Amino acid sequence: MFFLRYIFTATLVAVFFGPAQAAETAEQQFNSIARLPPESLGTKIGQAIEVDVDLAASGSLAVTVVGERIDVLYRMAFNQIAEGWNWRPLADPAVDDYYQFKFLPLQSVAVERGAYEHEDKIGTPQQMKVTWRYDYFLAFANLYDFYPRSVDDDAGFSANLPATQAGRVGMRAKARLIEPVISESTTFWKATYGKPTDFTLKKRYLLGALEEVAFIDTASGEVLCRIRPGQGRCTGR
Repeated sequence: MFFLRYIFTATLVAVFFGPAQAAETAEQQFNSIARLPPESLGTKIGQAIEVDVDLAASGSLAVTVVGERIDVLYRMAFNQIAEGWNWRPLADPAVDDYYQFKFLPLQSVAVERGAYEHEDKIGTPQQMKVTWRYDYFLAFANLYDFYPRSVDDDAGFSANLPATQAGRVGMRAKARLIEPVISESTTFWKATYGKPTDFTLKKRYLLGALEEVAFIDTASGEVLCRIRPGQGRCTGR
């Protein structure tokens, strides 16, 4: 039997990822919640959301072609949220994770906010750009509802699909929002002579209990197979 193995890098995934999308982008869903008054956020707890996974952002999708089928693997081993609210320093690494909430990357939006003149190097005025980037994630703490905890770097969501799907495999996730519904962090890098850009990075999280991960055809939006709790793998016909 002839085995041909391809590993699709983030760049290739970005090229192949087609137009089929969830009804609303992560940005739209986050912003609609963020506009609510604080006392109304509780009304969103338990609401179902559907989001597309940004495969180009992670570079974690591996596709192996075996005859007329493909094995698809999305690695989750390093998708841990390194935020202070998620750090559990007393966790026993033999049985638990320091970072309880995991993530799926959803969307990245860059916004150019003009420029200003500044003299970081004496005698050399410069135009400093101002750039903001918003990165959106689905944060969830129930990864091990889907498959057992493992120290294997290849642990993640996987599927076996027809080889005709190679090059147009996407992922979509469904979750139900949990308290506090959304979270945001901000990191700022000041412009310097060598890097003349004020850069602000905002990481924005939709917090939920993961209910389903689906592998989809990015051209048509067709669901190829679904992974639900108790599964780490699915098969498409």
